[in-house]
Amino acid sequence: MRRSNPKEIDAILSLDGAARFAHFVKRVVDEERAWGLWKDGWALMSDAQGMVFPLWPAREYAERCRLGEWADYEPREILLEDLLDGLIPMLETRDVRPAVFPTPTGKGVTVRCTELASALNDEGVKYA
Repeated sequence: MRRSNPKEIDAILSLDGAARFAHFVKRVVDEERAWGLWKDGWALMSDAQGMVFPLWPAREYAERCRLGEWADYEPREILLEDLLDGLIPMLETRDVRPAVFPTPTGKGVTVRCTELASALNDEGVKYA
């Protein structure tokens, strides 16, 4: 698992939503893990359409978002297999959408569960 340096983190956080989404998909498939924030349950956000589940491509990005109500949360890894086979289907049944790669100053890219699963599976084919 590679660590990002602070300059790289800042540069990636400054990307627009589409570029952060693409980075998320590539890195999560490459490292076979995503990250969420945990404290007696997963951190959740809400938007005008309901609840969303924030996901990051690396621990360092989740760590940067430990602000405000999430200050006491800790980054926790989610194995890619668990994300695809467990978490995404559960989110879909609960009508919770993934918020891919939120930044400390902005919202993530909110997508349908099927859209995230499809993007991850399509990227995974490149590794087969």
